[in-house]
Amino acid sequence: MDIIDTAAEIEELQRNAALSAHRVNRNAVSAEHCAECGEDIPAPRRAAVPGCQTCAECQSVIELRNKQRGIQ
Repeated sequence: MDIIDTAAEIEELQRNAALSAHRVNRNAVSAEHCAECGEDIPAPRRAAVPGCQTCAECQSVIELRNKQRGIQ
């Protein structure tokens, strides 16, 4: 196995891990109020993102913060 094969294998593992992380339990119960700011989470967001615990604004901040820290 050469370096290109190793890189391809690593890339495939990372892709599969990312896909697994995005699979969602469609029966998960979403919070009605954001765990970060306490505001109501709109019904369309709760329907689109089953199991969500934060409003879209707070989730955006969390994701940006995680990206800056190198957390995926």
